[in-house]
Amino acid sequence: MTEAMETPGGEAYLAAIAGIVADVEDVERRMAAVQIAQLRTLAAAGRLAEAQGAHPNAKVTLHDMVLRSIAAEIGGAMRTTDRTVQRRIGEARVTIEGFPAAVAAWESGRIVQGHVRAIVDAGVNLPAELWAEFEKVAIERCEGETPNRVRGELEILAHRMHPRSFAERHEEAAARRCVRLVPGRDGMSDLIATLPTVIAEGIPDRLTQQAGAIIDTRGERATGSEVIATDARSTDQVRADVFADLLLAGTPALDDTRDTTAGPLGAIRARVQVLLPAATLTGADDGPCDLAGRSPIDPATARTLAGDIGVWERLFHEPTTGVTVATDSYRVPSGMRRFLQARDQHCRFPGCRVAAIRCEVDHTHDHALGGRTELANLAHLCQRHHSVKQFTAWKVRQLQGGVLEWTSPLGRIYREDAPTPAVAFTPAATYPGDPAPF
Repeated sequence: MTEAMETPGGEAYLAAIAGIVADVEDVERRMAAVQIAQLRTLAAAGRLAEAQGAHPNAKVTLHDMVLRSIAAEIGGAMRTTDRTVQRRIGEARVTIEGFPAAVAAWESGRIVQGHVRAIVDAGVNLPAELWAEFEKVAIERCEGETPNRVRGELEILAHRMHPRSFAERHEEAAARRCVRLVPGRDGMSDLIATLPTVIAEGIPDRLTQQAGAIIDTRGERATGSEVIATDARSTDQVRADVFADLLLAGTPALDDTRDTTAGPLGAIRARVQVLLPAATLTGADDGPCDLAGRSPIDPATARTLAGDIGVWERLFHEPTTGVTVATDSYRVPSGMRRFLQARDQHCRFPGCRVAAIRCEVDHTHDHALGGRTELANLAHLCQRHHSVKQFTAWKVRQLQGGVLEWTSPLGRIYREDAPTPAVAFTPAATYPGDPAPF
């Protein structure tokens, strides 16, 4: 291998990467064509089964039997079970027949398969007569964004378009909350809890903080010439142990930081970032609120959280303009940090959706090289993408309005706009006779 190929940034290296990226784009186009063709074929199988079972004298079960037979035939060719094929036929019909504009956008390269799945998953919960209206707006929102970035927004869009209020539907869904035990192998099992999203989101966050407190206070002991930790458990293992301790004993049983009955670990609370429109806070609107980086939550829960700033971080937005009208934090951050969290919402590397409260505030132009600590030079990056910026050939510069312009090692430009709703401040109206501003 030549020295140019060995050195990241060398001409041979960049040419090799450019070739790989071009090949990936070509493969993606061909894969999309094949995947769409398969969906259409499976949808056609479903229509055939429906037509065969539509005879006036047919029994109710005839259609299902025809569909099972066709699914079994296709399953033999695909080397998979007829149940799997039957499920995929149903999904294909919903996608091809229910959301044709999304499929056409996928076929033309405007969006990708993940976008189509997000559109279908969110839109299918609407009455069928609203699907076309929903997918038109959803496709526009998907262009230029990654599927994981828009999924939560599409869910909220669908909830707001639904003829029944989100609060009403959430109340029905919450009535089905439950805990299930799924036996596994080697003496292990999965404990699954179906809970309101805001509760479920807070549980792993609190467990992670408690696990971190335990790991940070680990002791060490000498074994011969080697020094080893007294607690060698991984973070996942500590989280699982604390989870079991809390449920069975009420407090973390292994609390290396303990100096009270419950121990400091018991005082750790979860952090959840909620975007709460001002109209929802006052009760004028009953639509869903956004659990930043995740999914919608019901307005009643959001209002309850708004009354307790000791644990929850709150962002309030005016519903029509998206302007942030108020924000506060349980950690009492500086005004600059509050502004950045409201503006960025998540990591600002292209495609990343890690919530801002779990990211680092990064100087776009390195502080050590003269970059100033000001809003125009700061943005949230998760630890992974902070390292990419620092240790690879990826470059970034910040434009007006919090827009980041990333340049890849191949020279490709990726524009990263501040997510909507972006923070904006409008001057107060002035009238003749008002005192001049300071």
